[in-house]
Amino acid sequence: MNHLSRISSAVIAATVFVAVSPSQAQDYPTKPIRIIVPFPGGSGPDVDTRGVAAELSKVLGQPVVVENRPGASGTIGLEAGIQAAPDGYTLVVGTPTTLFLMPRLSAKVTYNVDRDLVPVSLMGYLNTALLANAAMPQTDAAEVIAHAKRLPGSVNVATLGVGTHSHIAGEWFAAESGIKLNFVPYNTSNPFVDLMAGQVQLLFDALPASMGNVRAGKLKIIALTGKSRHPNFPNTPTFTEAGFADFNPIAFISLLAPAGTPKPIIETLAAGVQKAVTMNPALIDKWRSNGGELKATAPDEFALFLKAESAKWAQAISRANVRLD
Repeated sequence: MNHLSRISSAVIAATVFVAVSPSQAQDYPTKPIRIIVPFPGGSGPDVDTRGVAAELSKVLGQPVVVENRPGASGTIGLEAGIQAAPDGYTLVVGTPTTLFLMPRLSAKVTYNVDRDLVPVSLMGYLNTALLANAAMPQTDAAEVIAHAKRLPGSVNVATLGVGTHSHIAGEWFAAESGIKLNFVPYNTSNPFVDLMAGQVQLLFDALPASMGNVRAGKLKIIALTGKSRHPNFPNTPTFTEAGFADFNPIAFISLLAPAGTPKPIIETLAAGVQKAVTMNPALIDKWRSNGGELKATAPDEFALFLKAESAKWAQAISRANVRLD
């Protein structure tokens, strides 16, 4: 977006903001709410958001519709959310890739999260796993590191695209452990097929997309993030146990609104998410079985969370020395 367009968008946003009267904010919501997911249908963020959206609809008494706007590692969808009218009826899902990684990795990204978006609430987070082909002889992080040091560049690591959470998490681990890994981006295709076939050996990712193959014995979990072992994975060691206490690239989904959205609407949405994530025991168990937790936050608390996560990923990117353009 050029400078003139951004000024125009700001003027439009300000006009809409003025048009939202206190009574309208008090009566909110009176029509369906749209949540833009900046990733394809069937992806982890999409599936996870739909589960929360279904519960949020029950709380707010209006349909909550998920709209997929994938492309450019999530930045197209986030831009669409930023440009929407700030009236509470269009929200956008934020992830580490869209909020922290792409703005730092690509000069083509013109949005500013602090300026252009208002935090609503965290919806849930997932620990990051180091996944491996089941036939790979290494069984823990220390053995993977030793193998990579013996044969530098011989270990192929799939990623969900250059600059994504899975890629930068892998770069972060390589920098922390002093090893060289060969990253193979899968921008539009499914990396799990090649991971199970042994064409790539490793993948850093949250667990929902892989748990079926883990349970079937086609993939295995080498290590999980977290200060202590996850209760659903008591036999899986943590990266902390391997000596990497500072390696903690968690994945999360969160809800944000365009800048200018009235505070009463933000508070209504945040309170709605707080109820939504506690209503469905089956959904709660599903998240825990995938190594995560449904978790809502007040807007101010969520803003502090974003600040801390942003600083963490900035350091990881700096150490990895990665740029997209």
